Formats: sequence, C-alpha cells, structure tokens
Amino acid sequence: MPPSPAQTEDLLLSVRNLQVAFRGDESLVYAVKNISFGLEQGQTLGIVGESGSGKSATALAIMGLLGESGKITNGEVLFRPSGEVPIDLVRVSPKKMLKYRGDRMAMVFQEPMTSLNPLFTCGYQVIEAIRLHRQVSQSEAEKLTIQLFDEVQLPNPQQLIERYPHEISGGQLQRVMIAMAISCNPQLIIADEPTTALDVTVQATILKLLKEIQRSRGMSMIFITHDLGILAEIADSAIVMNQGEVVEYGNTPAILKAPQHPYTKGLIACRPQPDRQLRLLPTVSDFMEIQNGQMIEKEPNASYLEVVSSEEIANRLTELQKQDPILSVQDLRIEFPIRNILGLKKRYFVAVNNISFDVFRGETLGLVGESGCGKTTTGRAILGLTSGVMGSVKFEGNEISHLKGEALRKLRCDLQVVFQDPYGSLNPRMSVGDAIAEPLLVHSHQERFARYRQAESRRERAGYLLERVGLTKSAMRRYPHEFSGGQRQRICIARALALNPKLIIADEPVSALDVSVQAQVLNLLKELQAEFGLTYIFISHDLGVVKFMSDRIMVMNKGEIVELGTAESIYSNPQQPYTQKLISAIPKAMVS
Repeated sequence: MPPSPAQTEDLLLSVRNLQVAFRGDESLVYAVKNISFGLEQGQTLGIVGESGSGKSATALAIMGLLGESGKITNGEVLFRPSGEVPIDLVRVSPKKMLKYRGDRMAMVFQEPMTSLNPLFTCGYQVIEAIRLHRQVSQSEAEKLTIQLFDEVQLPNPQQLIERYPHEISGGQLQRVMIAMAISCNPQLIIADEPTTALDVTVQATILKLLKEIQRSRGMSMIFITHDLGILAEIADSAIVMNQGEVVEYGNTPAILKAPQHPYTKGLIACRPQPDRQLRLLPTVSDFMEIQNGQMIEKEPNASYLEVVSSEEIANRLTELQKQDPILSVQDLRIEFPIRNILGLKKRYFVAVNNISFDVFRGETLGLVGESGCGKTTTGRAILGLTSGVMGSVKFEGNEISHLKGEALRKLRCDLQVVFQDPYGSLNPRMSVGDAIAEPLLVHSHQERFARYRQAESRRERAGYLLERVGLTKSAMRRYPHEFSGGQRQRICIARALALNPKLIIADEPVSALDVSVQAQVLNLLKELQAEFGLTYIFISHDLGVVKFMSDRIMVMNKGEIVELGTAESIYSNPQQPYTQKLISAIPKAMVS
C-alpha cells in the first residue's frame, strides 16, 4: 500500500507513483512502473526481487544516478531531512543534488572493488568524501577517517588508510565503503546487495555492522537483496518487486510468514530449506504464469514438496559406499611460490595441506568453506589445471596427478567442470551450438568419438543436449550475450555433458544466479545425475545449497579438511568450531 498524505508527514522518504525508463533500441523500456512506498526515520526497508525486477533502478532514481540513458518519467521522491521542509528529489537540479548525495543520503554498492578507485589509497578516498561535504582540514579529515575505520571494525586503521583497494579483502573493502557512506552522518543510506559477493561469515559480520551503525546513528536504511533470509535478518518492512512493479508491501515477518502474492510464495519456496530435504526445489513458475499479459496463480505440483526421508538418504549412502571410489585423493598438497621484487622465489604459500578423501560413483560430495580455504584449488588440481601438486590423485584406480599431453586430454573426456561465471566460460564470438560441439570436435580423433568427425553428428548432439537442459535447438545459432545468466549456465552444463563424462566438478555454479533460477539449475543437476549416473564434486560457500545437493559434505579451512560427514550430520550436529561458525552465520529466515 502506498503511504497516505497524512502518513508522509512522519516519513523521512516518501516515494509516490515512481516510474523509471531507459532508452531502448526503438522505444523506452520501463524498469520501474508507478511504485509507491515510504520509509520512517530509524527504520530499515527491504527491497527484494530477482534480477531485472527494478530494485537497483529504484535506488539509482532516488540517488539521482540513473545516468544519461535513464530518466524518471513520472512520480515524486519526497525527502524530509530532520527539521527541514520536504524536497522532491526528482525536481532538484544536478548541482543541488550533489549537496544531498554523500551528505544527507549515501549509497553502498554491491561490488566494492569497482566502486573504489584502484589508483588511490582507501584512506585518501574517504578523506576526499569528508572534505567535499564538511569544512575540515586535511589532518582533521584524516583523524575522522581513522575513527570511521575503527567504527566499522577494520583492523589497524592507521595502517589501513595507506593501503590500496587490491591489498585488502572483499569484506574489508565493503567496510571501507560503509565508512565512506557514513562519513558525513547521512540520514538515509541505501545498501544495494552489499553482501552478495561475500562469504557467509563475512556477510553475517557486515549485516551486524550495518545494524549497529544504523542504531547508534539513528539512520534510515533501504536494503536491496535477492535473499529472503537476509531480508528477514535486517528489514523492518519490505516490498517485493517483480518486472518493475510492487507485488507485495508490508511488515517483513508478516510477508514471510503469510505471503499473499504467488510471486512471493515462489521466492520463499525456492530457497533450499536446510531443516528438510526436498527431492526437488519449487520455482516461481510453479506458483504463477503469465497468460496474455495477465498473472495466473497456479497450485504447485505436489512432487516439488516431496520430502526425502532419512531412511532413504541413509540407504542411498550405504549403496554408494559399497562400490570402489571413482576418485581417491591421498595427501594432496599444493604450493604456490611467492616471489620477491627481483622475481626470485622467496617462500611458498601452502594452498592445500595434505588432504585425503574419496568420492564414490554416483555420489555428490559437497566442498564448502570461505574464500581462500582451498576449495577451488583442490578442484583444479583434480582436473590437472594447476601446478605445484604433490600427493596422489587416482581416478578409477589410475594415478592422474602427473598426466600431461595426450594422456591428460583423454582423461578430460571423463572429467569435466562447470565454472562459476557462465559468461566468462563461453567464447563470445562462438555460437552456442559451436561451443557445445567444440569438445566433440577436439576429441573426435579418439575411436569412441569417431562418429563426431561429421559436422551433422556434432550438431545433432548439441541440439539434443540443449533440449535436455531445458533450451531449444533454435538456440544453437545464437550467441552467449543473447541469453540470461541462468540460460548461459544451462549451456555450460550442456557443454560439460557433451563427452558423457563420469565426474563433473561444479565450482560455485549457482552463486551468481537469482534464487528461482538457482533452484532450476540445482533441479537440473539432480535430474541429470539420476539420468546419466554422474558423480559430482559440488563447490560452494552456501551451506544451504550444498546440503540440498550433497550426500556428504567436506568442510575446508586454510587448506585443510576440518570436517567430513553426511550432509545431515554436518548441518545438524557439527563437531568442529569452524563448522559451527559457518552454520551459525547462515541467515535464519522467518519463513513458515
């Protein structure tokens, strides 16, 4: 419900009938369609929705940062700083908007590395923001910056002001951005997906920090996210957006416990629920569909709500472990040389430290841990994509850790990988059909792939795989930029399946996807495993996703295995403090 005129007197921010459009090739594309909402002083409003729903466009419109291609075509944004007459930000001149932006209102963006200038130190950039809006000397601004770095709990603030963005971690960069945002004590702060790129433990500390700063400074906050668990942790009220429209607006606990709109119901249902194991995840399309421009509510298929019993899970694991391991890793150690300024090796960094584990045929082993724990390096070592490998890696009983040349190429028919970034994994100059068929061409000299020496056979196989991952044969002629993120990841999965591999390493395959698209890809991976008898090593920092996918989970920290056990035992009864810390950091959504 939009705020009434009487209510707006108590609001710091009142958005009425806001409409935002961007220039398309032939006409305007409306990203935000006549939305209305209000934000009280000291409160947090959450905006949730999938990519393209209009969340970020709404925030950029409020901040006056739409750029040349976007414009507000209707509505008003009334901002009422304490003790001042409300001002309509839509009609404020760009020069006057500079006075408000950074001083009265500030923004924290999703990717801190691209928000900070790599040519200047972190301290210089915060000092610059302070001096732009406050009449203080260089030394006073430096003292304030050190105080701000201390307030956002950065280690060694006096040293950190001299560090460049590339010299500190992602979590520390986001703290620098928060320090910059609060440097002039704004009354409104907009946080646009500020924790999306962070590990779950770092995410938890950033959320806690934002809440503490908001409470101590009495700020209001708009928090944009696609994660309903985070929404439940931080927002007093929430709006749910879909295709530029507000489909639900109200108190956060009420929305999450009793959603009214089918889109909200779908968003809630498609999140993996660690306390129960569903056979498949529901998606938004199971709750609604669009017919002739009208939304039609659907009753979800009962199969998507089917819970896998503990007995079935235990029986599956027993059957898997009766077989010989398809992959056996023993005493794996990976070192990277650290060179001095003369380019000479000075010492070695141990990325993986003498780890051992087995993976059974048809199993999914989840690899979980924070960034830098050695998950991806372990996967790359198994695939033969990294140097400095010591120890033993056996595939189907054969040592593969030191294979090179043709022997390694033959092995890669059976070992494939799906990377985190599907766009970066596909050649932008190669059609989708050619990208999927390329492995068939590369390996067609082998007798078992001899039939793919003919272009028609390769096209036929590529078309079949596209249909199997939920796309159409007509997609073969199109290029990667013509697809959404979820569709591109399906294409990468199709390419990984081209050679009928036995084991696939999926390295953060859904971390860049919206929750509903994520559910579709996870369901697809499970269906393909059942159909083709695939074995997965599933790498992620999201324990909820890993638990849904995995038979067993291996927790890594600082290059070592901290804990290894069944998915249920790791989640419900973690033995090690590090695992307990990971699980406690998962946002606990107020979802029925």
